Amino acid sequence: MFGTFWYTFLYQPVFNLLIYLYNTQSAENLGWAIVILTVLLRVVLLPFTLVTEKANAQNLELENEVRNAEKEFKNDTVLRNQEIRRILRRRKIRPWAKTIVLGVQLLMLVLLYQVFIQGITGLQVIHTLYPGVDFPGKINTDFYGFNLAERHTLVWPVLVALFLFGEIYFELKGKRVRQADMFYLIIFPIASLLILWWLPMVKSLFILTSIFFSIIIHQISRVFMRPKKVEGHH
Repeated sequence: MFGTFWYTFLYQPVFNLLIYLYNTQSAENLGWAIVILTVLLRVVLLPFTLVTEKANAQNLELENEVRNAEKEFKNDTVLRNQEIRRILRRRKIRPWAKTIVLGVQLLMLVLLYQVFIQGITGLQVIHTLYPGVDFPGKINTDFYGFNLAERHTLVWPVLVALFLFGEIYFELKGKRVRQADMFYLIIFPIASLLILWWLPMVKSLFILTSIFFSIIIHQISRVFMRPKKVEGHH
């Protein structure tokens, strides 16, 4: 039953949307179809992304308040700790929004992996397409000299790892950095590189597109959700 649900409501719709984008929007280039599909997915998830960005901006304000309190009450440990506890009680933690965004993207990665494993040629495509979606014939998997289905490629996984490192670095910049944060900064990009090296190159393209989208949204959010300047306590 789960297999039927997966195929009918998840795999087949995603497959048909991908082929539709390939036929109509990407000049018959599967790489660009993947890019467009990723952007569409992130647009659908944009409300949850904005919730996370707003919470991050509010938490940055609180961290600035904590620093201010540490300076103002540096000679009074009791008052300083009381003030810091009062500030941190207002911390906005909304893990559900980020979990939804990451969960849906992970689901899409699994679906794309299934698309490339089950095949994108011949009868498999014909049997999966809806009546209104044209059969594209032989699908072009070349993306600027790289084969989207190829495994064990280094260029794209390395690019993803570098951008992940940069994204995490700038996310931690200006915050209180713990040892766990430094571990995350180093290990997560390296682990991602190793996993993506083993997977088809299309996964790297999907993740890289999603990272670019996140960077753009973050920069826009910084303009409209800029943390307020902290006034001293009196």
